[in-house]
Amino acid sequence: MIIVLVVLIPVGILVGGAVGAAALGRLLKGGVDSAHEDSELLGVSEANPWAGPSSS
Repeated sequence: MIIVLVVLIPVGILVGGAVGAAALGRLLKGGVDSAHEDSELLGVSEANPWAGPSSS
């Protein structure tokens, strides 16, 4: 019973929160991207920050 209270419940809450945050982020990003299709900032949000400046 102690293992369930100390280990399993907190880990379950943390994993559940991470899954919820990922789902909410994907849902919100999809809506915003479709609302602002013609914006030049859309390319910035999908760029790879580790690739450095683009050549174009």
